[in-house]
Amino acid sequence: MNALPNEISRRDIESKFRELQGEVESAGESAKSYAVIVGAVAVVAVVGVAYFFGRRRGKKRSTVVEVRRL
Repeated sequence: MNALPNEISRRDIESKFRELQGEVESAGESAKSYAVIVGAVAVVAVVGVAYFFGRRRGKKRSTVVEVRRL
């Protein structure tokens, strides 16, 4: 009834460790791809906000010159 082996060998431990390590590496690569996407979106958002506020500030501080002909 006992399906577990009596002794655990070094080979058993190494194989289980390699199996777990493979799962962790695949999860890590998945997280890296999400981080790159989030980083790219954040950069685009920051540049867009800086552009918007720069235009707004430029319009407020610009001098208006009127030229009239007599």
